[in-house]
Amino acid sequence: MRKVVLATGIGHFVEWFDFGLYGTLAAMIGMQFFHAESQAVALLSSFAVFGAGFIMRPLGGLCFGSRGDRVGRKKVLVTVILLTSGATFVMGLLPTYSQLGVSATVLLVITRLVQGFAAGGESAGATTFLAEYAPSRRRGYFTSWIDNFGFMAFVAGSGLVFLLTAGLGEQAMNAWGWRIPFLLAGPLGLVGLYLRKHLEDTPEFLATVKNGLAEASPVRTAMVHSRGALLFCVGFVVIKAVGHWTLQTFIPNYLTSEMPHSTLDAYAITTIGLFVIAVIVPVMGALSDRVGRKPLMLAGCVGFILFTGPAMMLMARGDMFSAVLAMLILGLCIAAVDGASNAAMAELFPTRIRVGGMAIAYNVTVAVCGGITPWFSAWLMSMTGNPFSPAWVVMGAAFVTFLTVLCARETAGQRLPR
Repeated sequence: MRKVVLATGIGHFVEWFDFGLYGTLAAMIGMQFFHAESQAVALLSSFAVFGAGFIMRPLGGLCFGSRGDRVGRKKVLVTVILLTSGATFVMGLLPTYSQLGVSATVLLVITRLVQGFAAGGESAGATTFLAEYAPSRRRGYFTSWIDNFGFMAFVAGSGLVFLLTAGLGEQAMNAWGWRIPFLLAGPLGLVGLYLRKHLEDTPEFLATVKNGLAEASPVRTAMVHSRGALLFCVGFVVIKAVGHWTLQTFIPNYLTSEMPHSTLDAYAITTIGLFVIAVIVPVMGALSDRVGRKPLMLAGCVGFILFTGPAMMLMARGDMFSAVLAMLILGLCIAAVDGASNAAMAELFPTRIRVGGMAIAYNVTVAVCGGITPWFSAWLMSMTGNPFSPAWVVMGAAFVTFLTVLCARETAGQRLPR
């Protein structure tokens, strides 16, 4: 089980290190690839391309979800890491707008779309892989490591950008230093690929194939016969999508554009906050095995509803301590949701359609709610003139998930549906 967690987790780390870098460097990328009159317009344009990557996630989910249930979870995980690392490496080599004009912007969009397509198979595939290996009474704990590695990837990306900015200076970072994290995707991808290629597929999947129960069209079967499971999965993911990309992408740029924090401080605040979340998630996962999935997810949603507004007001005070405290408050909320929700989603679907069902529900929700969150939050501020208006987005998402969890049945400790 340790080998499975390590190999799956490191691959997941590489995947989200690659995918999340764009969000962390959105402000710098905006000034490099868009001909804009102001930093705000460039940031909006960069967030729009960030969201474009999410448009491709349902298509990736359709392709890789079906493939994962037909030919194996392992093959999907190997393919997606190849695609994502390759696209990210290419992004680090792209000419800028000043060098190639609008063609540079087009190339940036294409690489982002490839990243999004590949990401469509990652979360569902990796979660399913761990869920099917894990013992029933510890499934919450083991599947929560997916989010631990995901957040550690964001920590590594944010921390690397922080160190590069501190070492090179903002001028050099804006000029060429931003390319370095993207170029690291090449060697990191090879490490993740090696580990995933040496894994055996899950016993659950192999038994399904051996018994002749594999579905020819798993996604179609899920949409026809498991609509309730799909809807519950969508509801679980709403706050995950909005919460994750608010903390990882919107907040670092928000701290510099709307709040009185320097670029260096913003990266430090984000890095500390995401690290603490990564540490707490497995604790929450283990707790969900003891007290159930529903109490943890409900507590996280209530926390977002009550404390998102006050947390953003804390950030506005302008000092590091208050901003880090705000990140930790929001981090506890997302950790509670993440610690329970991965197992809860896997427990909704039978083995023969598990990857396909999760991939479609997860990626459609992330595309609609997660990809648009940074852009919509920035747009909402520009329309209302209220720097705290993004809190409404997070609170609304938390309310939707809260209602969904209330209606769901408890699945902790039960065997996976066959």
